[in-house]
Amino acid sequence: MSDDKTKVGEPDRSFIAMGEDHEVRYWTGKFGVDRDALQRAVDQVGNGAADVEQFLQGQRAG
Repeated sequence: MSDDKTKVGEPDRSFIAMGEDHEVRYWTGKFGVDRDALQRAVDQVGNGAADVEQFLQGQRAG
C-alpha cells in the first residue's frame, strides 16, 4: 500500500524513506548532513535510522 497522505498519525521514525522529501528534510536536519551524505549512509547500511545514525557518527569520528 502506498503512503496515504490523508491519514494523519505519528511518522515511523525507525526507517528513512529517501523517496519522501519531508522525510529527507527531517533526517538531514536531525543528523546535520546533506542529502548526498544521507543517501550514501543509506546505501551503505540500509534505511534503518539507528544504523544510519551509527554510520554517520563513525564517519565524523574517523
